[in-house]
Amino acid sequence: MNAISIKNLNKCYDNGFKALSNINLEIKKGEIFALLGPNGAGKSTLINIICGINKKKDGEISVFGHDIEKSYKMARSKIGLVPQEIATDSFERVIDTLKFSRGLFNKESSIEYIEKVLKSLELFEKRNQQIRTLSGGMKRRVMIAKAMSHEPNILFLDEPTAGVDVELRQSLWKNLYDLKKNGVTIFLTTHYIEEAERLADRVGIINKGEILMVEKKAKILEKLGDKRVVITINKTKKKLNNILAKYNFQKKKNKLIFSLDLKNNRNSMSCLFKDLIKNSIPFNDVEIKKNNLEEIFLKLIDQ
Repeated sequence: MNAISIKNLNKCYDNGFKALSNINLEIKKGEIFALLGPNGAGKSTLINIICGINKKKDGEISVFGHDIEKSYKMARSKIGLVPQEIATDSFERVIDTLKFSRGLFNKESSIEYIEKVLKSLELFEKRNQQIRTLSGGMKRRVMIAKAMSHEPNILFLDEPTAGVDVELRQSLWKNLYDLKKNGVTIFLTTHYIEEAERLADRVGIINKGEILMVEKKAKILEKLGDKRVVITINKTKKKLNNILAKYNFQKKKNKLIFSLDLKNNRNSMSCLFKDLIKNSIPFNDVEIKKNNLEEIFLKLIDQ
């Protein structure tokens, strides 16, 4: 059984704006799934519909087999949501906000479970502090702890590390890995390509309300990751743009950066070197790199 199953989902607003168009998506149990897209692409709208905050126009959504409309309570009980905004009573103690959230889902009181969640997110020492006294990063952890308080099977995180420093971001990544190890399915949206590259088992790319691609991270890099050949050249007065016009390249200081499709054209590199030598363009270093997820993402949304 999939954690999430979405079929033919559409969302239109009263002004006629189509926020989501024919979304078909399955999230596998136990995976970390990252949804990438620019601002306004539909990431938050999709999460809000799955979690019952916004209404869909049509289509079907089920959470661990429970339809989000016909079996709303059962579906919602499986979900933990960490929104973009930090929304909680700032005068409440950390441990009390978790107890309250757990009670909202009619879960029996379990101090043992709550303390386990607090320890896993490095909040145990802060459990009796008022939330207003915590740093921004710690408040973000409290939001994750709140979302986990009722023992959900899937955790939705909307831009979970937005506005936090690099050190804390990496610490939160570790927290998410630990949750995955404990069997929690994770669905996150992010602007940080590095976050998706580091965390996700699969990556989805959304733009203008349409899913452009859903693939395993490694497959995306394999299918769309052209090789870049970085050649360091010596000073030359030759007009490189004319000589190398047939190649896709950029010049940065004394480096020429070529994008070559080595997968489909294995001779492209040897042809490049022949042209450099033929035209007496002196070079002293060659480095081969593969496009990363960020470059692939930008390429897709620009199409």
